[in-house]
Amino acid sequence: MEVLATGVQRDERPLLEAAFGPRHQVRCLETFLTMDTLPLAAGYEAVSTSVNAVLDAPVLEGLVRGGTKLIAQRSTGYNNIDLDHAERLGMTVARVASYSPYSVAEFAWALAMALNRRIVRAASRTRDFDFRLDGLLGRDFHGRTVGVVGTGRIGTAFTAIARGYGMRILGWDIAVNPACTELGMEYVELDRLFRESDLISLHVPLMPSTHHLVGERRLGLMKDDAILINSSRGGLIDSAALVETLRAGRLGGVGLDVYEEEAGVFFYDKSLEVMTDDTLARLLTFTHVLVTSHQAYFTVDAIDEIVSATVRNVDDYVAGRITECTLVPRNP
Repeated sequence: MEVLATGVQRDERPLLEAAFGPRHQVRCLETFLTMDTLPLAAGYEAVSTSVNAVLDAPVLEGLVRGGTKLIAQRSTGYNNIDLDHAERLGMTVARVASYSPYSVAEFAWALAMALNRRIVRAASRTRDFDFRLDGLLGRDFHGRTVGVVGTGRIGTAFTAIARGYGMRILGWDIAVNPACTELGMEYVELDRLFRESDLISLHVPLMPSTHHLVGERRLGLMKDDAILINSSRGGLIDSAALVETLRAGRLGGVGLDVYEEEAGVFFYDKSLEVMTDDTLARLLTFTHVLVTSHQAYFTVDAIDEIVSATVRNVDDYVAGRITECTLVPRNP
């Protein structure tokens, strides 16, 4: 089968081509799938998309008109896909059920450490031969409290690292994970976690019940010098409320690898354009805010697992199999 893969990063392309090579033809495009780029998918029965593709009802209808029957998304998240409409159209939709949890967990800790020890500011100074320590005072994480919001595979990997730091670990999720309790986690109510934690890291999926899980009220519960990390989904945080919290001089640092309006911005070069997103522009003005472009998953190990799972999803579609990766099954 010939597959169109869109939103393919340059470093991802050789891995994708090597994985598909033995069994399927693949055409890789850096372009993301939107209404404007829809004609590129015409004639492809299978289309593999990235998490920043816009797969709403009009795009899905356009894909079907062009002959597409399978969407194989290269991510675990799928909040960008109108699954109900895909089912009505008779499309098959699959995702990557899981990949290396360490890629995201380790990156979340990298953000936390960079903020706590002012590493970005320090590196910028030394490039200008300024070797002062003014404004670079950090804190030991050892002995302090970390709050882990979401204790699935990534949250568990994050917790294991927290244990290595010698931290008191609080956790919250809809169900207790025995692996986390064995690591010393105490499950508590979410508000208590926000009140008591010196560092909070978000590892829950985005769904209606978690949209703006961190809003004005919970931001208000946080310690003035607490650090907030989000490497999950941008919509978990009310960005406007976060800006107001920072303007009030609160929080010791914020690390964002995701942003709720990142589609059309993240993964693109916007350096020669005017930033029209006022909220993102304001976030970037704070020296204790660190924003990265949804790269937490971006390791060789994770990409290998993602592309391998994507190839299996295409194989399963051809064979008519339903697996844990199937979001909308193939019509009989």
